[in-house]
Amino acid sequence: MSPPDRHTLPDRHTLSDRHALLEQRPALRPEVLRSSALRRGPAVVHLVKDPRSGQSFEVGVKEHFLMSRLDGSRTLGEVGDAYAARFGRRLGEAHWQQLLKLLWERKLLEGAGPAHPGQPAEPAAPRGLISGTLLKGTLRLAADATATTDRLYRAVGFALSPLVVVPVLLLVLGMEAYVAAHAGAFLDDTVRMFRRPATLLAVFTLLWASTALHELAHGVVARHFGGTVGEIGLRWHLPMVFMYCTVENYPYLPSRRARVATAAAGTVMNLAFLLPFWLLRALLPGGDAVRGPLAGLLLTGSVLALTNLVPLPPLDGYKMLGHALGMADYATESRRFLRLLGARAVRRGDGVAAYPRSARIAYTAYGLGAVLLVGGSGAGFVLLCHHLAGERYGVWAAVVPALLVAVLVAVTGPWARRGARHAQTSSSAPRNT
Repeated sequence: MSPPDRHTLPDRHTLSDRHALLEQRPALRPEVLRSSALRRGPAVVHLVKDPRSGQSFEVGVKEHFLMSRLDGSRTLGEVGDAYAARFGRRLGEAHWQQLLKLLWERKLLEGAGPAHPGQPAEPAAPRGLISGTLLKGTLRLAADATATTDRLYRAVGFALSPLVVVPVLLLVLGMEAYVAAHAGAFLDDTVRMFRRPATLLAVFTLLWASTALHELAHGVVARHFGGTVGEIGLRWHLPMVFMYCTVENYPYLPSRRARVATAAAGTVMNLAFLLPFWLLRALLPGGDAVRGPLAGLLLTGSVLALTNLVPLPPLDGYKMLGHALGMADYATESRRFLRLLGARAVRRGDGVAAYPRSARIAYTAYGLGAVLLVGGSGAGFVLLCHHLAGERYGVWAAVVPALLVAVLVAVTGPWARRGARHAQTSSSAPRNT
């Protein structure tokens, strides 16, 4: 690795001279991704990702302020002046040394070598075409997902214009209002559809195609806002097989609007996919046999699409809410907040004094809302099952669904074992600044 130049980390002798240190012009590598401000518990953080290594971490507001100004055009002295004007305190030499050292070690500064000695400073080689096992795995469908998404965007990007989006959304609202107004008749047609295997297979094949378009819509909208699609493929966990589209820099899109729109794109596509079938049903005469299956398709497709808007992880509605409010791990942090609040109520722990008022309101509202939503949905599901099958199965039409709901809540509830958090708070931040 070549020694640092004036755009990177000063050497040890230069660091000993404060004047020389403040004349340095280190530059963060331009491809390093930085998110907008996010609320995580009592703190505000920014996500940082190195596309070269794939590693991501979090920094605080002050560290992000400094990193955003390390562009090679400003001296450290100028950055320090801006920092002092913003935060009312000037950085000392030890703070600069710590920050620059850790940025250099993470290979985030221009001139830093590869993540590991002997490795080229390039992204890791892509995964194989097929990975996993016969029961669970993935199949990549596009050798170059970025190029594929670019071609799709050139072909259909015009549809993201407000002149197209607004009429489509109005038609979707009209369709859903019509389905809701005729819910009884549509439900009867849907029940009959489920009793006809051939019709049911045709309907679910169409809905599967809708899920594929759902994933591509995420990618195309992300591309519209500057996102990059890393993979397009099939994922299976038998008996389920579904398409996926991975947007590499989705959390780093430039605005909340971009992130919310990207999260909403899949559901909008699912509902727009149903519009031609709604129109076809409206044009058919009243006694046509095809109207029944079309009603089943419209009701089933609408329920599946709108369910995805429920603000519970990992659904798109949860992502939309989190991005709209600028929250990181909204559900996890809400559970943490309520646990701290409960512990303080029995005089254990420090409570939630460190949380600002807006965060207390947001976490309390989400935590209580999620409990009511899960409880209400579970109770509604049990009542619906009893209504549809109570005459035939008696009390078991309610007991069995209630047990299924209880198992689901036990598996996915706050007491269930959680995976490791993807982005951990960085230890690179200089303290007491």
